[in-house]
Amino acid sequence: MCACVCAGVFMCVYAYACACLCACMFVCACGRLCACPCMRVCVCVCVCACLCMRVCACVRVCVRACVCVQADLSELLGLKDYMGVMYFITLAERVVPLSDQRVLVTEERFDGVEVVLYQPQPDRPTADLRRAVVYLHGGGWCLGSSRMSPYDALARTLVTDLDAMVLSVEYRLAPAHHFPVPYEDVYRVVKHFLQEEVLARYSVDPGRVAVSGDSAGGNLAAAVSQQLRQDPDQKIQLKVQALLYPVLQALDLNTPSYQQNQDMPILPRTLMVRFWSEYFTSDKALFRTMMSNTHNGPESADLLKFVNWGAYLPEPYRAKYNYSVPAVGRDRAVVGVPAPDGGPSRAIGDPRASPLLVPDSALRLLPRAYVLTCEYDVLRDDGIMYVTRLREAGVAVTHEHYGAGFHGAMMFNLWPMDFAIARRMTDNYVRWLQENL
Repeated sequence: MCACVCAGVFMCVYAYACACLCACMFVCACGRLCACPCMRVCVCVCVCACLCMRVCACVRVCVRACVCVQADLSELLGLKDYMGVMYFITLAERVVPLSDQRVLVTEERFDGVEVVLYQPQPDRPTADLRRAVVYLHGGGWCLGSSRMSPYDALARTLVTDLDAMVLSVEYRLAPAHHFPVPYEDVYRVVKHFLQEEVLARYSVDPGRVAVSGDSAGGNLAAAVSQQLRQDPDQKIQLKVQALLYPVLQALDLNTPSYQQNQDMPILPRTLMVRFWSEYFTSDKALFRTMMSNTHNGPESADLLKFVNWGAYLPEPYRAKYNYSVPAVGRDRAVVGVPAPDGGPSRAIGDPRASPLLVPDSALRLLPRAYVLTCEYDVLRDDGIMYVTRLREAGVAVTHEHYGAGFHGAMMFNLWPMDFAIARRMTDNYVRWLQENL
């Protein structure tokens, strides 16, 4: 294990040193081009600041790549499970959410589940009743935390810009807690929050509550939106759902975006397939069949029509790829997904895990939606197919696609890694909530 860590550290330091050397050479060249000494200083300072931001971003990506390599090696040697090593990414960006002059932060439990509440400070002028956003962090159901610095920063932005309460859910993670535990944690929190007495306690308008999330959090947000609408006992419903580069189906892991972006940093295809398999089971048999896209069995065969990207993906996104129906195996047991009742598992085809699999009749009931997708993201087509199906079902949808976007881009929102695209994504997301919530 020590060798793995040393190798990872060496790779990060090497990348950092190379970037710094290039930065220094560039700064010197810029300085020589300026005749005025003051101008030289200004140029050097500006260039150094810009390069430092890019270097830090490169180091962040390199660290994540190194952690992935260490996780593979550690699991191969039997030292620690893959996700146990990957969890280092969560720990590295974890903070203690604290109150400040504008935002009051508290930690509570809703129906036994940890939540972090962000509210405007009591002394700030506010309306009698305010909006609320239930936010669900990403991380492939295995990583992430509402206490990570990017999520903490986003929650504060929503509080101040929307005069809203933000409820960040600290749901339990796989592989310690497989599906449906993460989903059930979130569903219990939302059900608890959407009670008249609870909303009144926090001065929240019952008609202005949103659910939102990124990546796996977008998956959970979509699933919760669907299940709430089908609950006959649920009196208060969500007004809107906002899904940020969501993952929405596990049936076809060979869509054009999975093929096009299979080696993209942050979320390569291998890692996304690993997240899916770990969400369902620790049995590596599922990971292997998912990697070859041969994991469908009789239980999910009839649902493949809902993820037919040949029908639901607009032509520009299909590009050079030709649709073929994923293979369906006869022996479903080889997948190795245990069912809670001990019988054949239907987890892969369960709409609580894959919200794209619900029929049109269920989609028609859903609230207004915002869907953000990125070109350089294996999950691009999941979001775009959901947009197509929602619109065909008559649901009002705002779709914002970022041609230069990549998975997780919105979380590059803190100095020295605050990207312009992250600011643009956040501004558009907040503006939509202002106008629709």
